[in-house]
Amino acid sequence: MQNYHIEERTIELARYIIENKATVRDAAKKFGISKSTVHKDVTERLNRINGALHKQVCEVLTENKNERHIRGGIATREKYRKIKKTG
Repeated sequence: MQNYHIEERTIELARYIIENKATVRDAAKKFGISKSTVHKDVTERLNRINGALHKQVCEVLTENKNERHIRGGIATREKYRKIKKTG
């Protein structure tokens, strides 16, 4: 029964990531589990459960990884903009 729960969660995580172009962090927050659990589910377990879904998730995660420096720059800019306004 435990394996069924893990497989079901893994597929739900994968669908969430694909549909929302979500990051591992976003998915972990949404499902209330750790980032390492999300990562293990969608990189290791998903490949054994559903190869096609795994491929789609990997595409989203690769895209997110390639764009993270942009998101980081935006967050830093906003942080300092807020500091400047209040300072």
